[in-house]
Amino acid sequence: MSGTTTAAAALRRRAAGAGANRWVVLVVLCVSLLLVAVDATVLHVAVPAVTEDLRPGAIELLWIVDIYPLVCASLLILFGTLGDRVGRRRVLLLGYGLFGLASGLAALAHDPQVLILARALLGVGGAMIMPATLSILRQVFPDRRERALAIGIWSAVAAVGAAVGPLLGGFLLEHFWWGSVFLVNIPLMLVSLPVGRLLLPESKGDPKGPWDVIGALLAAAGLFGVVLGVKRLGGGEPVASLLTLVPLVAGAVMLVLFVRRQKRRTYPLVDLRMFARPAFSTSVGCIVLAMLALVGLELIAAQYLQLVLGLSPLETGLRLLPLTFAAMASGLAGARMLRRFGPRRMVCAGFCLTALAVIVLTAMGAEDDPGLLLFGFVLLGFGLETTLFGAYESMLSEAPPEQAGGAAAIGETSYQLGAGIGIALLGSVMNAAYAPGLSGVSGVPASASTAASHSLGEAYEVAAQLGGSAGGALHHAAREAFVHGLHVTLLVSAGLLLLGAAMALRLPRTMQCEAPAVELPKPREVAESRVSA
Repeated sequence: MSGTTTAAAALRRRAAGAGANRWVVLVVLCVSLLLVAVDATVLHVAVPAVTEDLRPGAIELLWIVDIYPLVCASLLILFGTLGDRVGRRRVLLLGYGLFGLASGLAALAHDPQVLILARALLGVGGAMIMPATLSILRQVFPDRRERALAIGIWSAVAAVGAAVGPLLGGFLLEHFWWGSVFLVNIPLMLVSLPVGRLLLPESKGDPKGPWDVIGALLAAAGLFGVVLGVKRLGGGEPVASLLTLVPLVAGAVMLVLFVRRQKRRTYPLVDLRMFARPAFSTSVGCIVLAMLALVGLELIAAQYLQLVLGLSPLETGLRLLPLTFAAMASGLAGARMLRRFGPRRMVCAGFCLTALAVIVLTAMGAEDDPGLLLFGFVLLGFGLETTLFGAYESMLSEAPPEQAGGAAAIGETSYQLGAGIGIALLGSVMNAAYAPGLSGVSGVPASASTAASHSLGEAYEVAAQLGGSAGGALHHAAREAFVHGLHVTLLVSAGLLLLGAAMALRLPRTMQCEAPAVELPKPREVAESRVSA
């Protein structure tokens, strides 16, 4: 019997196209992910140089920074499901080519408009690459134990890419012009294209019925509106602002129409019945909550290190490196932890460990404490990666193989939405706790206090303009108010993480070798769906 099982497993691997090269395939997929992850953060340190050279306006600069994640998040479902239909390798290789061309255009941009266009094309390429890597991984590693190890390596590479981006950008800017942060993509893509074409297996889902073009466009437009509105909220725009409210409402309406359309169709773009599986829907919720609680904290932590402690950008990046190393360690150990503890205990423990790290970091004050920061960041990185690893693995294993691209796109979209909502929510909490500390500062006019309440950076500028004892008092009050706001934000984040731990109790107790055969609800009658569509 055991010989039959072993032979069946070998046949599944060959059927998936992986054969003996599946670990080589994983290396190629990780290189793809590394490029996308690096490009998401590499521009952050180059913004001052871009501003000095291209002289963009305030709105143009905002679009230069935001257009890449905005377009990428909007198109994940479109290209994830398209890969299920026409071939995931084909979409991935097209993404490689577009990413390389867009990188060259961005590097040689001579005005803000060209750079915005290039960054948008980079977002399209990223949306083609990200779900394809995860869905091919799902196909190449049909055995769940091997797939857990592969996902751990994949997620560790994602953590490395996010951390390497600012460091690589800082190094390149010290030796070359700002366009070099984009040029590094081109040689890697020139290698990845032929290697990917040679080594990556083609895989696709079970193409029944036509691809739902209208549904794909509804999803893309709806996500674009929602993510744009959330990003504007995260940037401090009021909810009542038309430029915030209109995209939020329009995007939400289109997403509701998308969901209704998918429920009516015989062959939906995304099979929403996957959400009937508790492990799948819970995993998606855990991804959203983890990112919601933590991404906003990363931005606030960077401000704390630079503006409160006075560290340089490079020193800030180095202080955050332990978080990345801890995340890498968790990703590499994730498969073993998942086998030993199971998804429920692993994700729940990851949330609790991350909440503990956040509570430990509430001891941060106006003075530098390297030991505390090191301990807190290591706990934070290990807990976060444990949570995300367990959630991603459970989500991908619960999805049917033919829906791997759609499931991967849902996971990545949840990640992006959680991150955007987290920046908006925790940024609002931070501002609400920070601003009252600047009212009634002795010797500071009300107008100056109002201007200083927008951000700590603006407070320092206003204090420098005032000068004298009033400027010193405002500088000190702003610093203390920021630390107080940071503590309040950390406590709110800890509450969200504990909510995630409670949610994780719905996950399976043990790790199944194969996805459980859960009976899905039956779709509606074909005649009804044809009439409704």
